[in-house]
Amino acid sequence: QVQLQESGPGLVNPSQTLSLTCTVSGVSITPSYYAWTWMRQPPGKGLEWMGVITGDGITVYNASLESRTSISRDTSKNQISLHLRSVTPEDTAVYYCVRDGRAFLGLKYYTPATRPDEFDYWGQGTQVTVSS
Repeated sequence: QVQLQESGPGLVNPSQTLSLTCTVSGVSITPSYYAWTWMRQPPGKGLEWMGVITGDGITVYNASLESRTSISRDTSKNQISLHLRSVTPEDTAVYYCVRDGRAFLGLKYYTPATRPDEFDYWGQGTQVTVSS
């Protein structure tokens, strides 16, 4: 059974770095056709695609967040990590680790998944509040 579990601090001070970890169980993160995605949902707003890392480490970021975002993986721990720098209260959201249900076939063919039905496994989500 595939499970994704997000973890990290629930409260971050403005201007600091938000760091979250997604622990994946039931499947290895390393196959190249997997695309592990970070999404977020601010209060009262829709889901926002933040970025993705593939099984072999290729990353793609939301252009609006790219200057502040890093996604990495630890294959020894089967974990995906998100780092979002210089946070503001507008970064307050529920953050989700999600697996894209479509096979990653290369950057040439990749477009970010935007519909919930394009993802096959979701973490439960973790609330992060940016406040002093």
